[in-house]
Amino acid sequence: MCDRLRYAIRILEVRGVVKARQGGGTVVQAFSSDALVAELAGTLVRKRALVQELMEVRCMLEPPLAARAAAHASPEQIEQMEDILLRQRRKLKRGEMAVEEDTEFHTTIARAAGNRVMLAVLDTLVGLLTETRRHFLVDRERAQSSLSGHRLVLRAIRRREPGAAERAMRKHIRSVEAIITRRQAARRGA
Repeated sequence: MCDRLRYAIRILEVRGVVKARQGGGTVVQAFSSDALVAELAGTLVRKRALVQELMEVRCMLEPPLAARAAAHASPEQIEQMEDILLRQRRKLKRGEMAVEEDTEFHTTIARAAGNRVMLAVLDTLVGLLTETRRHFLVDRERAQSSLSGHRLVLRAIRRREPGAAERAMRKHIRSVEAIITRRQAARRGA
């Protein structure tokens, strides 16, 4: 029984949940969203099926955020989104991937929505989203699709059309999901 307990404590230590102190026993670590994100990101890499679940979560969260952003975004936030898309377009023209801009665009929408709780939830998911973006934005089709989707979302936000912003974000996420699903199927078949 002691060996099993040591093994379980070691697993928790590796995951950053507990820390062994010399002469002080084992203590529970303070909650770290970084540790949680790292663990979830590792799981995503190991289990590709979870990418689909992540996309489902995005579809639950981000379209309503886009609608709220259309209603609440300040002119400065809209200008910031426009700047982000300009940088994204320039990078793609140079053949570079725009992972940072993709992430920044979605985060800016969440900020513009004006819901601090939802922003905190999205911040926790950003690590996961960044991993999938880094993995799949290396594909030119995916990167171009991302930019096109962002443009439609921003157009609706700029026009202060919450319903259109919500639909555009949902379409954007579903489009990205379709590309990722095709890429995963091709890799499994290869």
